[in-house]
Amino acid sequence: MLKRFAILALLTVLLGATAAQAQDDCANRGTLDKQYCDADKNLVADAPKAGKCQDPGTLVFTYAPVEDPAVYKDLFADFQEYLSKATGKKVVYYSVQSNAAEVEAMRSGRLHIAGFSTGPTCFAVNLAGYVPIAVKGYEKEFQGYNLIMVVKKDSPYQKLEDLKGKKIAHTSASSNSGNMAPRALFPKLGLVPDKDYTVVYSGKHDQSVLGVVHGDYDAAPVASDVYDRMVKAGRVDKDALRIIYRSATFPTSSFGYWSQLCPDLAKKIQDAFNSYRFTEAMKKNFDGADRFYPVTYQKDWAVIREINDAEGVTYTEEGMRKEEEKEAAAKKK
Repeated sequence: MLKRFAILALLTVLLGATAAQAQDDCANRGTLDKQYCDADKNLVADAPKAGKCQDPGTLVFTYAPVEDPAVYKDLFADFQEYLSKATGKKVVYYSVQSNAAEVEAMRSGRLHIAGFSTGPTCFAVNLAGYVPIAVKGYEKEFQGYNLIMVVKKDSPYQKLEDLKGKKIAHTSASSNSGNMAPRALFPKLGLVPDKDYTVVYSGKHDQSVLGVVHGDYDAAPVASDVYDRMVKAGRVDKDALRIIYRSATFPTSSFGYWSQLCPDLAKKIQDAFNSYRFTEAMKKNFDGADRFYPVTYQKDWAVIREINDAEGVTYTEEGMRKEEEKEAAAKKK
């Protein structure tokens, strides 16, 4: 019996040493979750070591839950077919109802290719091992968007400071233009969220816009591209609202893949994004963008990380939970 316990103790020590060695094998992790490594210091997870990569029989794809998910399932059908031919695998669409759910789906390995909204891209990179490789764009540049503050056209509000004491709809806690950017940028312009005005969370950009139109909110910070699409689609009368603030340009939703996919599969996915050209329906819906324009998280998300740093955001499970808790608490008000 003593010999058996001695063997078990030795195995425990050896396993502990192996785990410690595995941790030491990562020369640099940065802000990535402990299951990922960033040896080349490009801020995204490295590909897994030989024999550890994932090669799923069916690839799962989704787009950020910015508006009605069903619309995008149909819109990306042609691209899914293109991905299928490029990878030799079946590609299915998985509808998600929240940014957190999308991050968790990739973190758990149930989601392999995705489009993440600008703000949640940072959480996806650090928590889920997501590798952004593209945004919607044109031949020479990517498509950007602005944070805009919309108010009813017949309202008396002309500048941000006029909104003190009012009820303003943010979208969701992890949204860049719908929450993080306003909290980082507005204080410098004389308007502090939660202090100078009451923040309520609508859940989505289109719901914020429609809430202002219907008088539920006095104003709303939203993504300009979502607002422009709503106007073009006739969901909002262009004369119903006014824009009283417009920020500098941010990148739109990112597209990319799960870092744990086998390198040869990841390359096929990246090549597909680079060579695909949008259908007429996609061009119409995405404001004339005709392709996926290549980007890197390190360079093109620098301004977003700066905003997050100003907000004290941490890309951890606890950090994500705090953002969700803030949103849930705000919805109860």
